[in-house]
Amino acid sequence: MSTSSTSGVRRVALVTGANVGNVGQDIVLRFIREGWNVMMTDLDPRVTEVCAAAVQSAGGDTGRAAVHPGDLSDESVVNGLVDATIARFGRIDVLVNNAGRGVITPFLSHTAETLTATLQRNLWTTTWCCHKVLPHMVRQNHGRIVNLGADSLRTGIPGHAGYNAAKGGVVGLMVGLAQEFAKYNITVNTVSPCVINTAMMRSLRDADPERIKKFTDVVPKGRAAEVSEVVDMVHFLAREENRFITGQDISVNGGSAMP
Repeated sequence: MSTSSTSGVRRVALVTGANVGNVGQDIVLRFIREGWNVMMTDLDPRVTEVCAAAVQSAGGDTGRAAVHPGDLSDESVVNGLVDATIARFGRIDVLVNNAGRGVITPFLSHTAETLTATLQRNLWTTTWCCHKVLPHMVRQNHGRIVNLGADSLRTGIPGHAGYNAAKGGVVGLMVGLAQEFAKYNITVNTVSPCVINTAMMRSLRDADPERIKKFTDVVPKGRAAEVSEVVDMVHFLAREENRFITGQDISVNGGSAMP
C-alpha cells in the first residue's frame, strides 16, 4: 500500500520545526519525495527555504508544499496553522511534532526565562498542536501523531534536566493521548534520538569538541545518529500500515540506553 494515498486521496502531513539544517527538513523532504502534501512550520520564517528545497528536490509541483511560520507555543498561532492546512489541503493525516530545542545548561544556571523558553519550545508546542489537530483526525477516524523526544530522559547526560522536564512532559502527553484516541484509529508515538549528526551538531563539534564528546561517549556504537536513521523511524510510524503501535517512546540511540 502506498504511504501517500488511500482510496485515491493524497495524504497530508503537518511537520513542525521544519527549518534548514535540522531533522525536520529531512522529514519534510521524505514526505515530498513519497508523494505527500506537506504543510511545514517553524519559528524561523526562513522555513520558506525548506519549502523551496523540498519542491525542487521532488521535481516540481509547488502546490504540494506550503509554509505557515510562527510561534507554536501560542494557541492562536496553532489555530491559524491548522486552519491554513485544512484550507489548503482539506485534511491532516500525520502530525510530526519536531519543533523543539531548549537551553542546555546546568540546572542551577537556568533562570525563569530559560526554563520557560525550554518548556514552551518543546512541551507547549506539542501540546497545542495535538489539541488543535486531533479534532480533524477524530472526524476522519484516522491519524498518526509522531513526536520527537530525547534519549537524555534515560541517559541523564549533563545539563539536560530542564530539557528533560519538557521532553518528559511530551512522553506523558503521548501516553494519555494514545489511550484516549486509540478507538479513532489514531496512533501517538515518540521517537527519541541520542545526539544527531545534523549541520548544527557539526558546527557545535567544531567549536567545542569536548562538549560533543560527552554526548557521543555514552553511545556504545561510538557515534551520533545519522539524520536518515531518525527520519526512517518517523516515517515508519507515519505509515498507514502502522496501526497497532501506539503509546510507545522508541529510542534511536545506538544503545546509549537499554532496558
